[in-house]
Amino acid sequence: MSLRLKFNMVLLVALGIGYAIIGWILWGFLENTARDEVLAKARVMRQSALAMRSYTADEIRPLLQTISAERFLPHTVPSYAAQENFRRVSEAFDDYAYKEAALNPTNPADQANDWEEDIIRAFRSGRISDEHVAVRDTPLGQSLVLAHPIQIKNEACLQCHSTPEVAPASMVQLYGEANGFGWELDEIIGAQIVSVPMAVPLERARETFIIVMISLAAAFLVMLLIVNTLLGMVVIRPIVKLSDLASEISLGNLDAPEMKASGGGEIASLTDSFNRMRRSLENALRMIE
Repeated sequence: MSLRLKFNMVLLVALGIGYAIIGWILWGFLENTARDEVLAKARVMRQSALAMRSYTADEIRPLLQTISAERFLPHTVPSYAAQENFRRVSEAFDDYAYKEAALNPTNPADQANDWEEDIIRAFRSGRISDEHVAVRDTPLGQSLVLAHPIQIKNEACLQCHSTPEVAPASMVQLYGEANGFGWELDEIIGAQIVSVPMAVPLERARETFIIVMISLAAAFLVMLLIVNTLLGMVVIRPIVKLSDLASEISLGNLDAPEMKASGGGEIASLTDSFNRMRRSLENALRMIE
């Protein structure tokens, strides 16, 4: 096995290990960046919902207070307004979702499904804190879920959700007496859940990863060619000349010209040592003769 081949094998192994490590680090960085981008969108969506809730409570409810005293209007309920707004948004972006899911909601549309119920119960048990971020698989691909607990902190909420007897009759007539009652102060009754698709950011991350890795592979190939060229000029060629000279001398051709040592370093030192050994051999042969 030639010296060049051995060197290339070692270099390829080293480059391969480095390539794999860079790829692993790069993909982790790009994936985390994509996740952070989606999480930022989810937080913006949640803040938009909170703004809608606040606007409904501060601006819409007082305007409709007279009407709502006679007839229950869901439009005056902040959670209804926020969710209705995002239902209309989801008509254009059906893979984006906002829901205020509850275990015992007044409106059956707010009933938590299985995975939403798991999140709510985790909030209630204290297994997760004020914010929960997770990635779940959906038929449309991976989706990031951002959830915050809904906790009863205002006693005014209990006027509608303690017992059917004290709740507005028009609300009971609209939704019935079976759901949305028995809430208690400081109880976590549900969760604000925002779902944002990760398909587009992850696809951009994959494209960036492929481009960078192809570029890196091309750079490694160019570097390998340059190193091989320099290796041939600086190392392989002098060693081959020295090897040919040693072969001639071993066959008795002592008239072969000495090889000149150029520059410094190990190759030059080896050449000088070989030339001294050759001169010593010639002197020894003359003494024998």
